[in-house]
Amino acid sequence: MTPQDITKLIVRVSVKDRAAFDLLYRQTNAKLFGVCLRVLNDRAEAEEALQEVFVKIWTKADRFAVSELSPISWLVAIARNHAIDRIRARRRPAADIDAAADVADPAPGPEAMAVAGGESEQIDRCLDELEQDRAAAVRGAYLMGESYADLAERHGVPLNTMRTWLRRSLMKLRECLER
Repeated sequence: MTPQDITKLIVRVSVKDRAAFDLLYRQTNAKLFGVCLRVLNDRAEAEEALQEVFVKIWTKADRFAVSELSPISWLVAIARNHAIDRIRARRRPAADIDAAADVADPAPGPEAMAVAGGESEQIDRCLDELEQDRAAAVRGAYLMGESYADLAERHGVPLNTMRTWLRRSLMKLRECLER
């Protein structure tokens, strides 16, 4: 089929000639399918795209401008652009840059850091008021995450004694921090 024949078919399709559309489909579907397949790299999606392309051709045939250019180029452009649009539609939309301002920073702010620094100094001062072995046990249990059993073994005391040391030490720390 010559380019002039394809041009005539497109013109007839523009006036909704179903027979012309059927013949145009039979003459060009293989080429347009190849375009869709090359862009989409998926046979099933290319088949869907091809059907959508021919719907566009049916509805937009009146926009075809008869010229010296090949009418198949117009058809290929429709197929190619539609396939590219399908790829773009697959992509997730980019996040709005303004939404980034709403993302909270998990780190404490400057004020919280200053307060924590002051509290840390006060806790260290109160720990220094405890007996040395009791302070070491509190640091081991609550700052280093050591188990009561490990602390009892290291300090050479029974487990219940270690629990008593820690409970009484925490009570002394609370009194100190409340002053």
